[in-house]
Amino acid sequence: GIQNITTLKDQLIAANHEQSDAIEKRHNDVITRWQTLLADSNARKERLLKMQQQFRQIEDLFLSFAKKASAFNSWFENAEEDLTDPVRCNSIEEIRALREAHAQFQNSLSAAQTDFEALAALDQKIKSFNVGANPYTWFNMEALEETWKNLLKIIDERTEELEKEAKRQEENDKLRKEFAKHANAFHNWLTETRTIMMEGSGSLEQQLEAIRNKAAEVRARRTDLKKIEDLGALLEELLILDNRYTEHSTVGLAQQWDQLDQLGMRMQHNLEQQIQARNQSGVSEDALKEFSMMFKHFDKEKTGKLNHQEFKSCLRALGYDLPVVAEGEPDPEFDEIIDIVDPNRDGFISLQEYMAFMISK
Repeated sequence: GIQNITTLKDQLIAANHEQSDAIEKRHNDVITRWQTLLADSNARKERLLKMQQQFRQIEDLFLSFAKKASAFNSWFENAEEDLTDPVRCNSIEEIRALREAHAQFQNSLSAAQTDFEALAALDQKIKSFNVGANPYTWFNMEALEETWKNLLKIIDERTEELEKEAKRQEENDKLRKEFAKHANAFHNWLTETRTIMMEGSGSLEQQLEAIRNKAAEVRARRTDLKKIEDLGALLEELLILDNRYTEHSTVGLAQQWDQLDQLGMRMQHNLEQQIQARNQSGVSEDALKEFSMMFKHFDKEKTGKLNHQEFKSCLRALGYDLPVVAEGEPDPEFDEIIDIVDPNRDGFISLQEYMAFMISK
């Protein structure tokens, strides 16, 4: 190498070579060129190291952008799925929970905004190196910016949709309360009226007059039932199928009203029969009152009818000497009575059937 050249030069100079001056000059030229070469080599090395460091930096930026872009896109896809999920609510509580969750999501957007801005900063830094596309991801900042704009639009649409649903649920709840108010009041009236009708007092004529008045009241209250039915139809039309404010339904109340109306007619007819029996058959009014009182005693639910076991207990209370038979054993004596009062064997004896039987005896 250069050291050998220098050694040879020194030997030649020491030997007083005739071209010592030329050798010295030539050696100096070589040394100068060698030093220039070393300087150029070191400079190139520095440039290459610098470029290597720059490419490593770009590589790190590419990888960092790809990782952050993928995470951001995954977050966006999950958010988009939640935000576009149809709003299906059946109560104020459900829509309130959805709105609270939406508000929490909106509050968390600041973190997403920070991530998005970090991506934008990375993108600018990468572009400052004037390099090509990122080999580690197909996401680019332009697409992510469009994604972000779309997300903000979806959030606004979701907010509006939730507000509309909240108003709808508030209106639905008002309807539930309105229906419940009328349904509960009507049911209370039905119960009270049935009790009053079944617990009549006074002479037969007074009871008949009271029953006629109550029967007229029952007919008049049909308009209240109609209002409840209209509200019920509106609830069904709006697909409001539950109501926590009442246990009563339109169908149930209509059935109870119809039963009460029929009970009034039966009781009128029964009282008219009792008056006729008293006047024509000689059955005393006290006896008729006792029959009626005993029936009402065993009619615990105020339904205006007794099942067979209740009827048997009623007869025994009135002094009928019916044999005691084991369950499932034949009871011919009682069966003969049932054939008279319940010939179609529907399992019940109405007040009218009961009174007709007692009067006949």
